[in-house]
Amino acid sequence: SRQPAKTLWYDRPRYVYLEFCVEDSTDVKVVIEDQRLVFSCKNADGAEFYNEINLYARVNSKDSREKRSDRSITCFMRKWNEKVAWPRITKENIKPAWLSVDFDNWRDWEGDEEVERAMVEEYAEV
Repeated sequence: SRQPAKTLWYDRPRYVYLEFCVEDSTDVKVVIEDQRLVFSCKNADGAEFYNEINLYARVNSKDSREKRSDRSITCFMRKWNEKVAWPRITKENIKPAWLSVDFDNWRDWEGDEEVERAMVEEYAEV
């Protein structure tokens, strides 16, 4: 039986970020479409995780990536309309129990584009 992974998200001028909190993940699959993301994996115990998110707005699926670490899998998706804030990540105005805002990474956008560019480049090198 599958369960949703605990998920954090935050918003940036050019990208929107999702972090699926699964430690020691295997069989990670991420499908990013124009307005939908599907995530699945297993953890060390073989438990299966599955999340499907209909996104608030359109993303550029070709310029979107994910990065796996021992602690989580982070996806960053390029917004189709940059510099437009997303009030939420989901299309529907309903917050699933497994989804929360990543307040550690949520901050004002002022002067943030350089920071974001550096972050994305750092991800891209992996």
